[in-house]
Amino acid sequence: MAVTSRDVARVAGVSQPTVSRALRDDPRLSQQTKERVREAAGLLGYVPSDAGRALSSGRTRRIGLLVTDLNNEFYHHIIAPVHHELENHGYQLVLHTESADDGDVVDRLLANGIDGVVLATTTVDSVAPLRLRDRGLPFVYLNRTGTQVDADATVVSPARGFADAARRAVELGHTRIGAVLGPSNTSTGQSRELALRAAMADHGLALETRFVRRGPYETGVGDAAVTELLALPEPPTLIFCGNDVVAYGALNAAARAGARVPEDVSVVGFDDLPPASWPILQLSTIAYDLEAMAREAARLAVRRIDEPASPLTHSTFDTAFVERRTLGAAPAH
Repeated sequence: MAVTSRDVARVAGVSQPTVSRALRDDPRLSQQTKERVREAAGLLGYVPSDAGRALSSGRTRRIGLLVTDLNNEFYHHIIAPVHHELENHGYQLVLHTESADDGDVVDRLLANGIDGVVLATTTVDSVAPLRLRDRGLPFVYLNRTGTQVDADATVVSPARGFADAARRAVELGHTRIGAVLGPSNTSTGQSRELALRAAMADHGLALETRFVRRGPYETGVGDAAVTELLALPEPPTLIFCGNDVVAYGALNAAARAGARVPEDVSVVGFDDLPPASWPILQLSTIAYDLEAMAREAARLAVRRIDEPASPLTHSTFDTAFVERRTLGAAPAH
């Protein structure tokens, strides 16, 4: 026969509701009472069920993380930090994927019985934040933000990283500079393009339309775009990529075209994902603390659930240029 909270209450000499409060670490109970209940639970081998906690508290202590594509390496590096931070706060991570940002995703999130959600896929024109707000489900923006609803957010400021990268590019003699930019309907695509253009303008350079391509943050996009750019009569000597995943595709395209990196073309990414520093890649990139940003998003989600009236927080993470093998001097010809 399964051990119940009534059994724990009897052994601990407290009421059944006190058992539930003690195991939730309710601050209204004395530490002595909590310890007595925990000792009784341990003695009996009692493990409170998630369903029982949800019924008694109205919460599931589960938070969703919404991403677009599990094949995209960027998301691989935010899942673990979010999971660990939520676990530290007594919450479980529930992973959701969505290929297109539409209203159905909100219904699925709500049906899954979560207390809140971390949005890592938002477009600037997304309706999901509106529907989450209207349905009363707390949420936090991670990396990307929407324009229709203000909310807690963790974002990157790309200005310093691009300023340092542009300065170094000019020192190395680059004037024909191209870019494979992110989607124009994302806050990251917009902010990184603006920062890159501003950094180049500081040195009297412009990002010419013929050297610009745009697309989702995918390896295939970088591959296809750089294949086109390298086929131009006068290709760019340096290509900035919307993120490291796009840069991986750029490097593939260069290898296929027989273009040496960095002797014929230089490539710079964004994010500084762990593989960027691998000896086989040594990708020059614009870095920030991705793990800290993911953990902060998880903390903000927990706070929004526990303290719904707390003021909104926008946490911004600065960037720095990391120079590695894929950036070199502009070719003489």
